[in-house]
Amino acid sequence: MRWIAKTTTLSIRPYQKQDRAGLMKIAADTAFFGEPIEKYMEDRRIFLDSFYAYYTDYEPEHCWVALDNQLVVGFLTGCANTTRQQQINRRNIMPRVYWRFLTMQYKPGPKAWSYFRRMARAQRAHQFAEADLNLYPAHLHINVDAAYRGHGIGLRLMQSFLDQLIYERIPGVHLGTSSENEGACRLYTQLGFQLLDARITSLWEDIIDHPVENRTYGLLLPDPPEQIF
Repeated sequence: MRWIAKTTTLSIRPYQKQDRAGLMKIAADTAFFGEPIEKYMEDRRIFLDSFYAYYTDYEPEHCWVALDNQLVVGFLTGCANTTRQQQINRRNIMPRVYWRFLTMQYKPGPKAWSYFRRMARAQRAHQFAEADLNLYPAHLHINVDAAYRGHGIGLRLMQSFLDQLIYERIPGVHLGTSSENEGACRLYTQLGFQLLDARITSLWEDIIDHPVENRTYGLLLPDPPEQIF
């Protein structure tokens, strides 16, 4: 029998520094297609440093967490300006990751090297769906602990972040996913996101026995409502 989480004490609030370990654990435990990152690479630090350190360390003001008492059970990591995030990744994040590889602080194995080769091949073949950053400058990543899915946590996290972006007058937001994440795609469509781009990818060809589509969804955001005093 699957254990069903109790959600009577569930709350959504902005990310705080003490949430980092809990956020990172869920990120690694639900990395790709809701499965632990160890299925794809041996050392989860590589994944977390490469994909998530930016949000917690450089833009924590756009992160949200779901808590059951004080336990982090879901999160949304957001970014208001993707161009700025890409610049910081090139200048700060990836050089640090490369240095940790060179100094053997990471412990990659055959699964990790196979993933890196597939990733490089997919990038060279332009297999990652894209968004117009002038229209959709913000982006997000969202994950919920497996035991807490089905309780509307993802929807509440998304609504909190979208309200924040509207208040900040951000014109649009996008996100990346794949055709394997059917539940997530339904949630995005429910919130009004439109499919912007979709491309068949070879990234998962050694792991999934059917074609997988990389997808980008986008949502244009309204102006904030006028305040009445």
